[in-house]
Amino acid sequence: MKINTFSAIRPNVDDAPFVAAVPYDVVDTAEAKALAAGNPKSFLHVSRPEIDLPDGTDCSSDEAYAQAKKALDKLIDEGTLVKDDKPKFYAYRQTMGDHSQTGIVATFDTKDYLSGILKQHEKTRKDKEDDRTRHIETLKAHTGPAFLTYRDDMAIDAIVESACQKAPLYDFTADDGIGHTVWEIASQGEDAASELVALFERVPVAFIADGHHRSAAASRYAKDHDFEGESRWFMAVVFPASQLKILAYNRLIKDLNGLSAYEFMSRLSENFTVGAKGQRNCRMYFNGQWTDLSWDIPAGSDVVSALDVSYLQDKLLSPVLGVKDPRTDARISFMGGIRGDNELAQKVDSGEAAVAFAMEPVTVEEMMSIADAGAIMPPKSTWFEPKLRSGLFVHSVV
Repeated sequence: MKINTFSAIRPNVDDAPFVAAVPYDVVDTAEAKALAAGNPKSFLHVSRPEIDLPDGTDCSSDEAYAQAKKALDKLIDEGTLVKDDKPKFYAYRQTMGDHSQTGIVATFDTKDYLSGILKQHEKTRKDKEDDRTRHIETLKAHTGPAFLTYRDDMAIDAIVESACQKAPLYDFTADDGIGHTVWEIASQGEDAASELVALFERVPVAFIADGHHRSAAASRYAKDHDFEGESRWFMAVVFPASQLKILAYNRLIKDLNGLSAYEFMSRLSENFTVGAKGQRNCRMYFNGQWTDLSWDIPAGSDVVSALDVSYLQDKLLSPVLGVKDPRTDARISFMGGIRGDNELAQKVDSGEAAVAFAMEPVTVEEMMSIADAGAIMPPKSTWFEPKLRSGLFVHSVV
């Protein structure tokens, strides 16, 4: 696997807490506008540019992409964002409660993505790829890092840990309580940088944990530009697998597909044990109360069909509730586990959904095994937390 240093466009020290923003795809327009209110330095002005345009502006319109470019240029022109004079590697640590994870910020080879060295576990949608590709083309930059992981390597860990003994470039806690600390590891040509490049060359594969559309768009941009110069490389943060935390990705179903409550519970009990824990489990919120559901993994199941979300889909959501394709059916919605049980229950109690399912998290090893097998996980299977902040690093592709 190839990694490379890059000259990051990044905030000055004083502005970093104001620039750093949640990823563009975890908030809608209204949420982005509220988060950026009163903060002209928020990177949401770049990643969700429609917040600065008239209400109802399509976020994929010509005006939106032009506004994103205008917002990025403004941050650079005002000195809020400054380009490093040398290509470097960085260490980025996130702390959420008693959990922390420290990754390496670098650029990665789009040819490794296209050849399968950077493994996927999700399908991508063309419309989202188109959006990210056009975003790169308009801004001439990767504005949000992909999130990668690899099986732990003690020699790589030692270099990162040594870098983290130095004074950090940034160290702040965001409004959501998550801490963000960044160190410089080394500049291009320095021993530590050269050693990291050599060590990653012996890492056989890495896995896209989050950012499949960013990665796909980066490869499309690279091909369109003949893989020349920085166009060949895309920005990501790569973490040792043992440090990552996956939360559940929960399901909400709008209605019972014409069934009465009694009929629904009767059909449910055909493939689930209600009110008891077993080999595999999830919890259901229905008729104002939480109930345990359990089942056994069917003999002969492959790595994908053995997943909890697959069993729920195959044994209940599709045949009973009529949700045939969770990628496209408007009757199903998804909620990351970070939002907790109360929000799931509130959606049902308010009538927005008829039933909610709180899933057990997929493990990192399950995710990697599925990618190793060349298989694809069901949609909305993994919710990685904490999320990478956007705006701390921008990678110019020119």
